[in-house]
Amino acid sequence: MNEHARFDVEHPREWPKADEVRRVPYWVFRDKSLHEQEKQLLFNGPTWNFLCLAAELKVAGDFVAVQVGEIPVIVTRDRDNEIYAFENRCAHRGSLLALEDRGNVKDFTCVYHAWSHNLQGDLIGVAFKDGIGGKGGIAKDFCMSDQGPRKLRVTVLYGLVFGSFDENVDDIEDYLGPEIVGRIARVMDGRTPVVLGRFTQVLPNNWKLYVENTKDSYHASILHTFFTTFELNRLSQRGGIIVNENGGSHVSYSAVDRESEAAKGKDVYSDQKIRSQSDLKLSDMSLLGNFKEFNDDITLQILSVFPNFVLQQIQNALAVRTILPRGIDSMHLKWVYFGFEEDTPEQRKARLKQSNLVGPGGYVSMEDGCIGGFVQRGTAGSPDEEAVLAMGGYSTKSGDDRITEASIRGFWREYRTRMGV
Repeated sequence: MNEHARFDVEHPREWPKADEVRRVPYWVFRDKSLHEQEKQLLFNGPTWNFLCLAAELKVAGDFVAVQVGEIPVIVTRDRDNEIYAFENRCAHRGSLLALEDRGNVKDFTCVYHAWSHNLQGDLIGVAFKDGIGGKGGIAKDFCMSDQGPRKLRVTVLYGLVFGSFDENVDDIEDYLGPEIVGRIARVMDGRTPVVLGRFTQVLPNNWKLYVENTKDSYHASILHTFFTTFELNRLSQRGGIIVNENGGSHVSYSAVDRESEAAKGKDVYSDQKIRSQSDLKLSDMSLLGNFKEFNDDITLQILSVFPNFVLQQIQNALAVRTILPRGIDSMHLKWVYFGFEEDTPEQRKARLKQSNLVGPGGYVSMEDGCIGGFVQRGTAGSPDEEAVLAMGGYSTKSGDDRITEASIRGFWREYRTRMGV
């Protein structure tokens, strides 16, 4: 057994309580036993997992096949106009019920033995249930109403559909807190979302490293030179961090304030010997054209919901992201770009152009696709060493600056509480 494999199978080590969330041991990104606990305590536990946009389920019979952690799930709109979610698993032998990512159906009939389930996940039909000619058939004590895949509790918040396998999970408003709910409403309320595009990105790192990245306002204008070169995001801009009471959900935001920027000058990065300009040029500067969408002048807002959801506003590029684990050292990142039915043709065109800022080859987020892999590889031989989270002090509180790791510490505070580590 090689050294790296040994690290992957060892029992979880001790995470000293004294460390609180000031330090994070690298074994939490590599330990298989911990990964199994995450499946049960986070993705099967009393948490809300993002499922889809309600706009993806327009009419009765519409469905999308998604995942909660590594569990396949079907989300449907039934004829009562309500949204339901249940495991994508036949009640008989466990085969997938939905083989397509989305569509419109009357029911779900398993290809294996033709057992059928309705749009709420109930088992409603068993092939040859009564046998043939008095022979065969299902056992006499078999009751269809007692069978069927597990169902999720579902809630819809401003067009975002969340689900939980735990019926006793806190209501979504209490789970998030008023400030996070308000920031979701800021983007979503009063308009009708329209999907503009979607894709899945495969990343070579533990899922929690990408969660950290989305909460890391400190890195954004350092790693992403496009931000500072084209003056889309600088740490000197007006902005701040919101961390909810439990710690795991957050908002990072910044607003363009050109007068303030001019007064401060553009030397705050050069003084630190940090690259902030490059020879990057755009042959079509209309990519940066934007329209005033919000009254607060906030041009960047990254919002996360514990454990693994992101709502993004970068200029007028809007998207939802779902972070899905695939073992200890791989993950899928699902993106859905959206606009609104109320958009003008010019606004729709601007959103589509700005979608090039994000994604696997995005001018801004391309680097995020590799940095987690760099950490995964860099820490492979040092499971007992620790990451340091000291920027901005050691609190997990909201604040009016972004040179802080408060929201990362907040994630680990909620993670440790829910995981018992």
